[in-house]
Amino acid sequence: MKDRLTRRKWITTGLAAAGASGLVAAARLADRYGLIPPDHGGIYGAGETLTYATQRLLMSYHSLAREFDRSQISKVIPVNGPPPENETYELLREHDFKDWRFVVDGLVARPSAFSLAELKAFPSRTQITHQACEEGWSFIAEWTGVPLSYVLNLAGVRPQARYVVFLPFDPFWDSLDMPDAWHPQTLLAYAMNGEDLPAPHGAPVRLRVARQLGYKSIKYLARITVTDTLKNIGKGWGSYSPEIGYSWYAGI
Repeated sequence: MKDRLTRRKWITTGLAAAGASGLVAAARLADRYGLIPPDHGGIYGAGETLTYATQRLLMSYHSLAREFDRSQISKVIPVNGPPPENETYELLREHDFKDWRFVVDGLVARPSAFSLAELKAFPSRTQITHQACEEGWSFIAEWTGVPLSYVLNLAGVRPQARYVVFLPFDPFWDSLDMPDAWHPQTLLAYAMNGEDLPAPHGAPVRLRVARQLGYKSIKYLARITVTDTLKNIGKGWGSYSPEIGYSWYAGI
């Protein structure tokens, strides 16, 4: 049986990782304890592993991102890109998303499909949090939605699950590990600043991950898949964060 990886042991190894050989040693230690991120290959792989494992060991899985007062909500909220320009999304939007269904499948006991009305009827959470973009801009907004953990519990996640994959109507998909998927501030958000989520910000439902950079908060959600691997996932759905130069783990 593997001995438990302590924070002290990881810090000691990380501090020793001054050169390439040290990073490789740290990566091997992370692999031993299941702390290897999906983008661990390539020239930056050891560094990505060190970052991810350090965050997971030094930060509590349940630590919360800072929440703000309503008076601190940003007056201007930037939009990054237009809504999807495909026939399926445009037709759903034209009918106020009444025919939209949020599919949950993969490693779950009860594959499901929820309407927008059903999601809104579930227990909700409202939080005012900061969203930081990798491009340098940021804003504070109020988000209301159903905690992702609630939907995952309804579907019955199987023990071997490692990731939740988020597949949208636009050409950019991504995923979270289970600690961030279960986190209480990870929302399937359907409202922003007290109103239905605007189309440019991800209507009808977007992911909001308060503890990661903005590109992880995937907009225009169509379905999620619970899986134990990211191999062969997302084919036909567009680009994935490591493929376009972003880190898979974007914790802040």
